[in-house]
Amino acid sequence: MNHTKPSHVITLKRALELSEKHGYATGSFSPRYTPVILPVLRAAERCKSPAIVQISHKELLRYGITPAEFAEQFYFRMTSENITVPVVLHLDHTKELDTIAQAIEAGFTSVMIDASEKPLEENIAITREVVEYAHARGVSVEAELGMIGTTDFVETDKDEELYTDPQEAKYFVERTGVDALAVSCGTAHGVYMVREPKIDYARLQAIRALTPVHLVLHGGSGVPAEMMAKAIALPGGGVSKVNIATDLELAFLGGLGREERLTNEECQMLDPELLEKGRAAVESAVADKIEHFLGSKGKAVHFKA
Repeated sequence: MNHTKPSHVITLKRALELSEKHGYATGSFSPRYTPVILPVLRAAERCKSPAIVQISHKELLRYGITPAEFAEQFYFRMTSENITVPVVLHLDHTKELDTIAQAIEAGFTSVMIDASEKPLEENIAITREVVEYAHARGVSVEAELGMIGTTDFVETDKDEELYTDPQEAKYFVERTGVDALAVSCGTAHGVYMVREPKIDYARLQAIRALTPVHLVLHGGSGVPAEMMAKAIALPGGGVSKVNIATDLELAFLGGLGREERLTNEECQMLDPELLEKGRAAVESAVADKIEHFLGSKGKAVHFKA
Protein backbone atom coordinates (compact mmCIF):
# COMPACT_ATOMS: atom_id res chain seq x y z
CA MET A 1 0.00 0.00 0.00
CA ASN A 2 2.09 2.89 -1.25
CA HIS A 3 0.71 6.24 -0.24
CA THR A 4 1.45 9.40 -2.10
CA LYS A 5 3.14 10.97 0.88
CA PRO A 6 2.37 14.60 1.66
CA SER A 7 5.59 16.63 1.48
CA HIS A 8 5.50 17.23 5.24
CA VAL A 9 5.49 13.51 6.09
CA ILE A 10 9.25 13.32 6.41
CA THR A 11 12.03 10.90 7.31
CA LEU A 12 13.50 10.69 10.79
CA LYS A 13 16.85 11.86 9.45
CA ARG A 14 15.33 15.11 8.17
CA ALA A 15 13.37 15.67 11.39
CA LEU A 16 16.42 15.19 13.60
CA GLU A 17 18.63 17.41 11.47
CA LEU A 18 16.14 20.20 12.16
CA SER A 19 15.93 19.30 15.88
CA GLU A 20 19.66 19.48 16.31
CA LYS A 21 20.12 22.64 14.28
CA HIS A 22 17.43 24.56 16.18
CA GLY A 23 18.05 23.19 19.69
CA TYR A 24 14.99 21.14 20.59
CA ALA A 25 14.00 17.46 20.68
CA THR A 26 11.26 15.99 18.53
CA GLY A 27 8.78 13.93 20.53
CA SER A 28 8.21 10.38 19.36
CA PHE A 29 4.70 9.69 20.59
CA SER A 30 3.17 6.19 20.79
CA PRO A 31 -0.62 6.41 20.46
CA ARG A 32 -0.83 2.57 20.84
CA TYR A 33 -4.45 2.63 19.59
CA THR A 34 -5.35 3.84 16.09
CA PRO A 35 -8.10 6.21 17.39
CA VAL A 36 -5.42 7.94 19.51
CA ILE A 37 -3.32 8.97 16.48
CA LEU A 38 -5.76 11.87 16.01
CA PRO A 39 -5.08 13.77 19.28
CA VAL A 40 -1.30 13.41 18.84
CA LEU A 41 -1.52 15.07 15.42
CA ARG A 42 -3.95 17.72 16.69
CA ALA A 43 -1.61 18.66 19.52
CA ALA A 44 1.37 18.93 17.15
CA GLU A 45 -0.63 21.12 14.77
CA ARG A 46 -1.98 23.30 17.57
CA CYS A 47 1.53 23.80 18.98
CA LYS A 48 3.09 24.26 15.53
CA SER A 49 5.56 21.54 16.47
CA PRO A 50 7.21 18.77 14.46
CA ALA A 51 6.28 15.31 15.77
CA ILE A 52 6.92 11.60 15.34
CA VAL A 53 4.04 9.14 15.53
CA GLN A 54 5.33 5.67 16.38
CA ILE A 55 4.35 2.14 17.30
CA SER A 56 6.61 -0.78 18.25
CA HIS A 57 6.48 -4.42 17.15
CA LYS A 58 5.41 -5.48 20.65
CA GLU A 59 2.67 -2.84 20.69
CA LEU A 60 1.36 -4.01 17.32
CA LEU A 61 1.05 -7.51 18.77
CA ARG A 62 -0.28 -6.50 22.18
CA TYR A 63 -2.94 -4.11 20.90
CA GLY A 64 -3.87 -6.17 17.83
CA ILE A 65 -2.87 -3.84 14.99
CA THR A 66 -1.05 -4.37 11.68
CA PRO A 67 1.49 -1.86 10.31
CA ALA A 68 -0.88 -1.27 7.36
CA GLU A 69 -3.84 -0.44 9.65
CA PHE A 70 -1.72 1.98 11.68
CA ALA A 71 -0.34 3.68 8.56
CA GLU A 72 -3.75 3.92 6.95
CA GLN A 73 -5.22 5.71 9.97
CA PHE A 74 -2.16 7.98 10.16
CA TYR A 75 -2.41 9.11 6.53
CA PHE A 76 -6.18 9.47 6.76
CA ARG A 77 -5.85 11.79 9.76
CA MET A 78 -2.99 13.77 8.23
CA THR A 79 -5.31 14.61 5.34
CA SER A 80 -8.69 14.87 7.09
CA GLU A 81 -7.29 17.17 9.79
CA ASN A 82 -5.25 19.26 7.31
CA ILE A 83 -2.08 18.71 9.33
CA THR A 84 0.61 21.11 8.09
CA VAL A 85 3.46 20.50 10.55
CA PRO A 86 6.24 18.00 9.65
CA VAL A 87 5.53 14.50 10.96
CA VAL A 88 7.47 11.22 10.84
CA LEU A 89 5.70 7.83 10.83
CA HIS A 90 8.09 5.60 12.76
CA LEU A 91 8.23 1.90 13.60
CA ASP A 92 9.74 1.69 17.09
CA HIS A 93 11.62 -1.28 18.67
CA THR A 94 11.43 -4.14 16.20
CA LYS A 95 13.53 -7.27 15.94
CA GLU A 96 11.64 -8.83 13.02
CA LEU A 97 12.84 -7.96 9.52
CA ASP A 98 9.46 -9.01 8.17
CA THR A 99 7.64 -6.39 10.29
CA ILE A 100 10.12 -3.76 9.06
CA ALA A 101 9.41 -4.70 5.43
CA GLN A 102 5.64 -4.54 6.07
CA ALA A 103 5.95 -1.11 7.70
CA ILE A 104 8.02 0.31 4.83
CA GLU A 105 5.52 -1.10 2.33
CA ALA A 106 2.69 0.53 4.33
CA GLY A 107 4.28 4.00 4.14
CA PHE A 108 6.34 4.32 7.35
CA THR A 109 9.16 6.83 6.79
CA SER A 110 11.40 5.50 9.55
CA VAL A 111 12.06 2.13 11.23
CA MET A 112 13.99 0.96 14.27
CA ILE A 113 15.90 -2.28 14.26
CA ASP A 114 16.71 -3.32 17.81
CA ALA A 115 19.35 -6.04 17.88
CA SER A 116 20.92 -4.55 21.02
CA GLU A 117 20.82 -7.83 22.96
CA LYS A 118 23.08 -9.49 20.35
CA PRO A 119 26.88 -9.43 20.45
CA LEU A 120 28.26 -6.24 18.88
CA GLU A 121 29.29 -7.73 15.51
CA GLU A 122 25.93 -9.46 15.12
CA ASN A 123 24.08 -6.26 16.00
CA ILE A 124 26.15 -4.49 13.34
CA ALA A 125 25.42 -7.14 10.68
CA ILE A 126 21.65 -7.15 11.32
CA THR A 127 21.49 -3.35 11.51
CA ARG A 128 23.49 -2.91 8.31
CA GLU A 129 21.13 -5.25 6.47
CA VAL A 130 18.15 -3.11 7.57
CA VAL A 131 19.97 0.12 6.67
CA GLU A 132 20.66 -1.14 3.15
CA TYR A 133 17.05 -2.26 2.71
CA ALA A 134 15.46 0.89 4.16
CA HIS A 135 17.80 3.48 2.63
CA ALA A 136 17.16 1.98 -0.82
CA ARG A 137 13.49 2.80 -0.21
CA GLY A 138 14.05 6.32 1.15
CA VAL A 139 13.40 5.33 4.77
CA SER A 140 15.48 6.28 7.84
CA VAL A 141 16.83 3.77 10.35
CA GLU A 142 17.26 4.00 14.11
CA ALA A 143 19.24 1.34 15.99
CA GLU A 144 20.12 0.68 19.62
CA LEU A 145 23.43 0.13 21.32
CA GLY A 146 23.63 -0.76 24.97
CA MET A 147 20.46 -1.90 26.71
CA ILE A 148 17.73 0.39 27.93
CA GLY A 149 15.96 -0.84 31.05
CA THR A 150 12.22 -1.18 31.36
CA THR A 151 9.58 -0.89 34.04
CA ASP A 152 6.57 -2.13 32.06
CA PHE A 153 7.88 -4.68 29.51
CA VAL A 154 5.68 -3.35 26.70
CA GLU A 155 8.58 -2.29 24.52
CA THR A 156 11.33 -4.60 25.73
CA ASP A 157 11.66 -7.96 27.45
CA LYS A 158 14.26 -7.23 30.08
CA ASP A 159 14.84 -4.63 32.71
CA GLU A 160 18.60 -4.78 33.02
CA GLU A 161 20.65 -1.96 31.65
CA LEU A 162 23.92 -1.90 29.84
CA TYR A 163 25.11 1.63 29.27
CA THR A 164 26.25 2.55 25.78
CA ASP A 165 30.02 2.65 25.37
CA PRO A 166 31.12 5.79 23.44
CA GLN A 167 33.94 4.04 21.52
CA GLU A 168 31.57 1.22 20.55
CA ALA A 169 29.04 3.81 19.41
CA LYS A 170 31.61 5.35 17.05
CA TYR A 171 32.51 1.93 15.62
CA PHE A 172 28.83 0.89 15.34
CA VAL A 173 27.74 4.02 13.49
CA GLU A 174 30.70 3.88 11.10
CA ARG A 175 29.99 0.24 10.27
CA THR A 176 26.20 0.49 9.91
CA GLY A 177 25.40 3.95 8.52
CA VAL A 178 22.37 4.37 10.82
CA ASP A 179 20.59 7.72 10.93
CA ALA A 180 19.81 7.71 14.65
CA LEU A 181 21.09 5.85 17.69
CA ALA A 182 19.12 5.02 20.83
CA VAL A 183 21.59 5.17 23.68
CA SER A 184 21.37 3.78 27.18
CA CYS A 185 22.39 6.41 29.70
CA GLY A 186 20.04 6.04 32.66
CA THR A 187 16.43 6.36 31.46
CA ALA A 188 14.04 3.39 31.33
CA HIS A 189 10.91 2.39 29.44
CA GLY A 190 7.73 2.83 31.45
CA VAL A 191 6.99 4.91 34.51
CA TYR A 192 9.51 5.25 37.34
CA MET A 193 8.05 3.67 40.43
CA VAL A 194 11.12 2.36 42.17
CA ARG A 195 14.27 4.13 41.09
CA GLU A 196 14.79 7.77 40.25
CA PRO A 197 15.42 8.59 36.61
CA LYS A 198 18.88 9.87 35.87
CA ILE A 199 20.80 10.88 32.77
CA ASP A 200 24.52 10.34 32.36
CA TYR A 201 25.35 13.61 30.58
CA ALA A 202 29.08 12.93 30.39
CA ARG A 203 28.38 9.69 28.54
CA LEU A 204 26.03 11.44 26.12
CA GLN A 205 28.66 14.09 25.42
CA ALA A 206 31.37 11.49 24.91
CA ILE A 207 29.19 9.61 22.39
CA ARG A 208 28.37 12.85 20.57
CA ALA A 209 32.01 13.91 20.45
CA LEU A 210 32.90 10.68 18.62
CA THR A 211 29.99 10.39 16.21
CA PRO A 212 27.75 12.78 14.25
CA VAL A 213 24.72 10.46 14.52
CA HIS A 214 21.52 11.86 16.03
CA LEU A 215 20.92 10.62 19.56
CA VAL A 216 17.65 9.19 20.84
CA LEU A 217 16.50 8.88 24.43
CA HIS A 218 13.98 6.12 25.05
CA GLY A 219 12.04 6.21 28.28
CA GLY A 220 10.98 9.86 28.26
CA SER A 221 7.92 9.25 30.46
CA GLY A 222 8.55 10.40 34.03
CA VAL A 223 11.87 12.18 33.45
CA PRO A 224 11.92 15.69 35.00
CA ALA A 225 11.73 18.49 32.42
CA GLU A 226 14.89 20.27 33.58
CA MET A 227 16.86 17.02 33.28
CA MET A 228 15.62 16.59 29.71
CA ALA A 229 16.33 20.23 28.81
CA LYS A 230 19.96 19.76 29.82
CA ALA A 231 20.26 16.57 27.72
CA ILE A 232 18.84 18.39 24.67
CA ALA A 233 21.09 21.44 25.08
CA LEU A 234 24.43 19.64 25.41
CA PRO A 235 27.20 21.46 23.51
CA GLY A 236 27.84 20.00 20.06
CA GLY A 237 24.37 18.42 19.90
CA GLY A 238 22.54 16.54 22.59
CA VAL A 239 19.43 14.40 22.43
CA SER A 240 17.32 15.08 19.31
CA LYS A 241 14.49 12.53 19.75
CA VAL A 242 12.66 11.51 22.91
CA ASN A 243 10.24 8.59 23.08
CA ILE A 244 7.01 9.09 25.03
CA ALA A 245 4.62 6.16 25.27
CA THR A 246 3.51 5.30 28.81
CA ASP A 247 2.50 8.87 29.69
CA LEU A 248 0.10 8.92 26.73
CA GLU A 249 -1.55 5.65 27.64
CA LEU A 250 -1.96 6.77 31.25
CA ALA A 251 -3.52 10.03 30.05
CA PHE A 252 -5.87 8.18 27.72
CA LEU A 253 -6.99 5.62 30.30
CA GLY A 254 -7.34 8.41 32.87
CA GLY A 255 -9.60 10.28 30.46
CA LEU A 256 -11.71 7.14 30.09
CA GLY A 257 -11.80 6.67 33.87
CA ARG A 258 -10.27 3.20 33.75
CA GLU A 259 -6.97 1.51 34.58
CA GLU A 260 -7.03 -1.61 32.41
CA ARG A 261 -5.59 -1.19 28.92
CA LEU A 262 -7.79 -2.08 25.97
CA THR A 263 -7.18 -3.82 22.66
CA ASN A 264 -7.35 -1.63 19.56
CA GLU A 265 -10.70 -3.21 18.68
CA GLU A 266 -12.14 -2.37 22.11
CA CYS A 267 -10.88 1.17 21.72
CA GLN A 268 -12.68 1.51 18.38
CA MET A 269 -15.91 0.26 19.99
CA LEU A 270 -15.90 2.86 22.78
CA ASP A 271 -18.84 5.20 23.12
CA PRO A 272 -17.92 8.26 20.97
CA GLU A 273 -18.41 10.67 23.87
CA LEU A 274 -16.13 8.64 26.12
CA LEU A 275 -13.53 8.26 23.37
CA GLU A 276 -13.49 12.05 22.98
CA LYS A 277 -12.69 12.42 26.69
CA GLY A 278 -9.73 10.06 26.30
CA ARG A 279 -8.56 11.87 23.18
CA ALA A 280 -8.79 15.26 24.87
CA ALA A 281 -6.60 14.00 27.72
CA VAL A 282 -3.99 12.73 25.23
CA GLU A 283 -4.02 15.97 23.22
CA SER A 284 -3.44 17.92 26.41
CA ALA A 285 -0.60 15.57 27.51
CA VAL A 286 1.15 15.81 24.12
CA ALA A 287 0.82 19.62 24.02
CA ASP A 288 2.29 19.81 27.52
CA LYS A 289 5.29 17.63 26.51
CA ILE A 290 5.87 19.72 23.38
CA GLU A 291 5.89 22.98 25.28
CA HIS A 292 7.48 22.13 28.63
CA PHE A 293 9.59 19.06 27.97
CA LEU A 294 10.84 18.98 24.37
CA GLY A 295 11.12 22.70 23.61
CA SER A 296 9.61 22.08 20.16
CA LYS A 297 6.62 24.44 20.33
CA GLY A 298 6.59 26.78 17.33
CA LYS A 299 9.56 25.00 15.74
CA ALA A 300 7.63 23.74 12.68
CA VAL A 301 8.39 27.16 11.19
CA HIS A 302 11.94 25.93 10.42
CA PHE A 303 10.69 23.24 8.07
CA LYS A 304 10.65 23.96 4.35
CA ALA A 305 9.05 21.26 2.20
